[in-house]
Amino acid sequence: MQGLDNLKARCLKYKEAGASFAKWRAVINIRPAAEGVSALPSEAAVAAAARGLAMYAAICQSAGLVPIVEPEVLSDGSHDISACESVTQRVLSAVFKELQDAGVLLEGILLKPNMVLPGSSNSSSQKATPEQVAAATLRVLRRTVPPAVPGIVFLSGGQSEQEATQHLALINQQPGLKPWVLTFSYGRALQASALKAWQGQQGSVAAGQAAFMERAAANGAAAQPTAPTAV
Repeated sequence: MQGLDNLKARCLKYKEAGASFAKWRAVINIRPAAEGVSALPSEAAVAAAARGLAMYAAICQSAGLVPIVEPEVLSDGSHDISACESVTQRVLSAVFKELQDAGVLLEGILLKPNMVLPGSSNSSSQKATPEQVAAATLRVLRRTVPPAVPGIVFLSGGQSEQEATQHLALINQQPGLKPWVLTFSYGRALQASALKAWQGQQGSVAAGQAAFMERAAANGAAAQPTAPTAV
C-alpha cells in the first residue's frame, strides 16, 4: 500500500529525531445511490481505509511512536445527518476491528474522527442543530470506540471556528458515560482568525497572536467535561 513502504525505517528515524506522534488520514466520501451510480462508500473502500490505518498504527507502535488514527468521513455532499451517522459508524467499526486484528495496543493510540454532520450542500430543511450534532457524534462513539482508547481528538472539517467549538462543548456536556478524553486537533478552526488578523504583515503579528490565543482558550474551555456553551 502506498505510504507504507519503508514506513518502519522512517518511523525509527523520526523517533530518533525526537518525534513522539505520527498521523495517517484516510478519507471517506458519502454519495447516495442513483440510477446508474452506486452508493459511496463501497464496502471495499471502507475495508481498504480501515486496513491501511491499522497497518500504519501497528508499524508506528513497533517503532515507539504514538499513532494518531484519522478516519475522516467528509462533509462534502447533500446527505443528511443520519447518512453521516450511519457511514461514520460503519467506518469506525471497521477501523477498530482492523486495529484489533493487527495487534495494535488501543491504550497507545489517539483517534481523530470527524463529527457527525449533514453534508455541506444539503437543503436547509435537512440542517442539523448543534445539539443534534453532539448527540449523534457521541452516540456513534459509544457504539464503536472501546474505552481502552485514552483520547478522541476531533478534526474540524466542514465547520466554522464557532461551530467546531460549540459542537465540542456540547459533546462534553452530554450526559452519560464518556470514557475517553474528548478534545480537539483543529487546523482551520484554530488558525483561520489568526491568519486573517495577521495577513503576513509584520505589524499585525500581535493581532494574529491574540486571535490565535482567543480561539485556543475557547477550544480549551470546550474540551472540559463541564464545558461552557460560549464560543
